[in-house]
Amino acid sequence: MAANYRAVAVEVGDTLKFDITVNEVNRIAGAIFRFSREDFPNPAITSVRAQLVHDWILSLAKQRSDAEERDRLLTRFCLKIAPDGLRDSVQRILTDAGISGATVNQENVKAFAGRGFHPAVIKHSRKLFLEGNYFHAVFEAAKAYNVEVRQKAKSTKDGQALMLDVLGVEKGVLKLTAGVTDTDRNVQEGVKFLSAGLMQAIRNPTAHEPALDWPISREDALDILSFLSFLFRQIERAVYYKP
Repeated sequence: MAANYRAVAVEVGDTLKFDITVNEVNRIAGAIFRFSREDFPNPAITSVRAQLVHDWILSLAKQRSDAEERDRLLTRFCLKIAPDGLRDSVQRILTDAGISGATVNQENVKAFAGRGFHPAVIKHSRKLFLEGNYFHAVFEAAKAYNVEVRQKAKSTKDGQALMLDVLGVEKGVLKLTAGVTDTDRNVQEGVKFLSAGLMQAIRNPTAHEPALDWPISREDALDILSFLSFLFRQIERAVYYKP
């Protein structure tokens, strides 16, 4: 177990012990982590809340996963449980411990800004991507695309079934082209299958698999978000037509 995780576990717990509740810590941990908390008794810790934070962080340290992804989850957990007035203190603890992703990576800022993403991708993914949380940056954008298509098509369907239904040449209600020429039909069908593929290959795995088991790299996240931007622009110009 990394020594820096032990230090963070003790220092963050001690910093927050008077300003957090047991229920809130467990609620946030349950939302972020996909594993059960183990006990790591430390006689030097006398606060129940500090011990709880300590145990969650050391439980995370034991997980077999990519070290960078583990650091991202640690950063997210610690900053989520910290009240506004103590967030800077917790940030300093993480940074001093050398936790990757604890501070905004300027390379990520440049990479994200340089892609010219659709406004919807910027809205839902920018903050997560800059924090190095690539898995959830992709997941949130994919969810937003699904919602955008469903609302514009006035449909109750979801995911792959939604895309195949509302973007079809014959019976689909969202028309990207006039559907007259072979090119018209190819474009319409192409966007339909691209959208359905996005749901099956990207949205569904990120919805059902833990981030620790389904890591997404920085470069893959950028490429997927660019693909989503393309699809958002197609739906933006689509016309609703009820046959």
